[in-house]
Amino acid sequence: MKIEVLGTGCPKCKMLHRNVEKATEELGIKQEIEHVTDIKKIMEYGVMMTPALVVDGVIKCEGRVPEAKEITGWLR
Repeated sequence: MKIEVLGTGCPKCKMLHRNVEKATEELGIKQEIEHVTDIKKIMEYGVMMTPALVVDGVIKCEGRVPEAKEITGWLR
């Protein structure tokens, strides 16, 4: 499973990264979370608003910070 947080490093991006970490810990998943800050790469996904969460190449959300519980559902 490949998990990517897309964003330039703003507070919301960091919060999303923390929520993803919480979700993976709850599920017992030992997974590296990549934080993508390169605008060109973010644009390749077609994301217009950050932060965004991508799991295995599929955009799960953009422009908001979902709670860890919601992220847990996407990772199951």
